Amino acid sequence: MSPGLDEIFNATARLQIAAILLRADEAEFSVIRDVMDVSDSALSKHLSTLAEAGYASIRKAPRDGRQRTWAVLTPEGRQAFRQHVKALQELITVAERDFDGASS
Repeated sequence: MSPGLDEIFNATARLQIAAILLRADEAEFSVIRDVMDVSDSALSKHLSTLAEAGYASIRKAPRDGRQRTWAVLTPEGRQAFRQHVKALQELITVAERDFDGASS
């Protein structure tokens, strides 16, 4: 794998979750689920993977009479995601350069 790419973010869903959480201090489970249009179980699985890697922190607390779940990227998660995105951008730059060279 290319340097900087992180296997944790290979799953599109985890890449999306990290992108959502990067822009928010924290996000409620139901909001992430609705934005991504995934099932509760799929989101839960991906959030658990991010949490096990130390990239996300999950918090549960009662709100409006119901148990709610919030997620946040940890500082390690933010750094790993930014590094992953940078590596993707570098791959795109190389690919675009190769495409431009091949078309002439």
